[in-house]
Parts: sequence; C-alpha cells; structure tokens
Amino acid sequence: MKEIFKEGSWFRPFLLSIALMSIGYGLYKGVIDNYLAEIVGMGEFDRGVSEFFRELPGLALIFILAIFYKFSAEKMYKMGLIVMLVGMVMQSVIPPSKVLVILAMFLFSYGEHIQLGMKSTLSLEYSRPGAGGRALGYQTSMQQIGNLVGFVAVIALFSITAMSGAAFFQSMFVVAAVFIAVATLVSFRLTSESKTDENKRRFYFRKKFTKYYMLEMFYGARKQVFFTFGPYVLILFYGADARLISILFAVSAIACFVFSPIVGKIIDRLGYKPVMIGDTLILVIVCFFYGFAHHLFDMHTAMIVCCVNYVLDSVISLAAMASSVYVQDISDDKNEMRATISTGLSVNHLVTVLIALFGGWIWHALGIETLFIVSAVLGLCNSAYAATIKVVKREKTI
Repeated sequence: MKEIFKEGSWFRPFLLSIALMSIGYGLYKGVIDNYLAEIVGMGEFDRGVSEFFRELPGLALIFILAIFYKFSAEKMYKMGLIVMLVGMVMQSVIPPSKVLVILAMFLFSYGEHIQLGMKSTLSLEYSRPGAGGRALGYQTSMQQIGNLVGFVAVIALFSITAMSGAAFFQSMFVVAAVFIAVATLVSFRLTSESKTDENKRRFYFRKKFTKYYMLEMFYGARKQVFFTFGPYVLILFYGADARLISILFAVSAIACFVFSPIVGKIIDRLGYKPVMIGDTLILVIVCFFYGFAHHLFDMHTAMIVCCVNYVLDSVISLAAMASSVYVQDISDDKNEMRATISTGLSVNHLVTVLIALFGGWIWHALGIETLFIVSAVLGLCNSAYAATIKVVKREKTI
C-alpha cells in the first residue's frame, strides 16, 4: 500500500476505522431486512417507504455540506461516524414500531451519507499521483473485509445462540453499535486537516461535470433496486431467513474484496470509460434472471439463481469507482473534486428516493419482473450515456 498512498498521510487509521465501522455495518445489514419483515411487519410497499426516508439524507447532502463547509474532510468523516453511532444505539433500544424504526434508520443513514463522499475524497487525497483507482479499490476492500466479518458473525450467532425473535435482532444492533463506537475512537487519530472548501458554501454545479451528474442519476436508480429489493425478494418471495441472507452478503463481500483492487487496476490501465460501459452487459443478464428465474426453474433452483445474480450485481457495482476517477481527471484541483463528488451523491439520490418510494409499488402492482426490467433499462441508459464521454489526456494529476 506504500506504493499507492503518500508517505506521511493518515491512510492507516483511516482504513482501520473503515474496517471497524464496516464490521458494525455488516452486523446491522445482515439482520435488518429480516428484522423489518419478521419483527416490524413491513411488506414490500412499507419497505419502499422506509427506504425513501432512509435515502432522504443523501438527497439533502449538499445542504448538509453547505452548512458545515468550514469543516475539513477529516472532520466530516468523524462527524458521520458519530451520527451513525447515535442511530445504531437508538435502533438497539427502541421497540419494533414502524415509525421509531424508520427514525433510527434515518439517523444512521444521515451519518452514513455524510461519510460517503468523504471516504472517496480522503482515499484520493491520500493516494499517490496516478494511483487513485487502486486507492479506491483498497478502501473498498477494507470495507468488504469488515462487512464480511459482520456477516460471518451473524451466521455463527444465528446457528448457535438460544436467542430468537426481537431479542436476537436487537443484540446484533448492540454489538454493531460497539464496533462503530471503536471506529469513531480510531478516527480521532486523523489529526491532519485537509483545506476547507469555499465551494461548499453553495451548490457546486459546473457545466463540465454534467455527464458525471447524469451518470450518478442513472447509477443511483439502478443500484437502489438491488440494494433495497434484492434481499427483500429473497425474504418475502422465497422465504430466506437471516442466516441465508447473511451467507449471501458474506459471499458478496468476499467477491468484492477480491475484485475491488482488480477493478481499480483496470480503471487505472484501461481508463474509466470502458469500465463505465462494460458493466451493463452483465447487468442485463443479472436483472433478467433475478426477475424471471421463478418462471424458468423450480422455486429452490430459482432462489439459488437469484443468490448468484445478487453476488454478480455486487461485483459489477464496483465499476462505480470509475466515476470518481473521472471527476478526478477533469477537476482543476482537490477542492473542486471534493465538492463535485459530494454534489454528485446528492444528484444520485434525486432518483434514488423516487425508486425507493415507487419500487415497492411497482413490485406490489406489476410484479418483480417489471421491477427488474426497469433496473436493466436504467443500466443500459447509463452505458449509452457513458459512451458519449470524451476522454482527454491530461498531464497533471490531482
């Protein structure tokens, strides 16, 4: 990693805090969908509504960053962890009321979305010239390692513990809160201060980033379908329990851990444009089988096919790193890069919140087939638009 990250940068505590936070997230993610379905009693439409509120902080991200524009990327990263911790503690102590659970999810998501742009920004700032893709790849790998540990813990505890029902799920939330608390303490070692960005005082939109904003909208829409409804299809339609869902997430984390550095190297060597375009061919296949497997196979085989395709979607989603490298390539300086990535996340969520809200209705009214056809079409739009990008060779690297 010394060949990828700059000497004197705080990449070690940064990556360690990501790994610890990701363990907590893995524990949380491994059980939250089953908790919502089995304990809180949310159906497909309710799940879409809960995801709408969970994604609202992403839409409001540019407002959040405008308020705290004097904060460095390191400070924003720490603040995100603290808010995540508050949300997780709340989730572990409240009763399974739909309103309270959604409020806790909102707070946790608030901190998570504050962190999203900061993780990419710090990875790129700590990286050596020409190694941005690999830096993002290693950051994603550390995240996947942490998630994997959390998922494996859920699998093991689900198999051996005597607890069941709400007690089991809430104990997972308590342990997740502990790991996020430790990650927060580690993040306090990030004592360096990246310069504050005056651009965050306002909405930072520039014409040269128009293609990036559009790509973020397409990607956010198609990603949301799998993130929200992929596991829920397995739970409600195929009857998957928390152990099976955690096994699926664990396999996805292993696959992403293995392929993240590889995708990063491909981006650095081939460029971001071929990666942006190439992932869609696989996506169309993934969406087809996820939506129509139960028409082609018996239910048991169809569930296995859907699990395999969920893992494939997780791997091809790594191609999203290419858009951050694209922004790095056309930005004039680090401040512009940071402001643009943060704005891009909010643009991403303009469509994401709508997909979250209406995705459950589409599933309920028109079936899962239509839901995943929509995802495939959005992916094709993403690649078609990426094909219009003109790659300009630049001698300087941010």
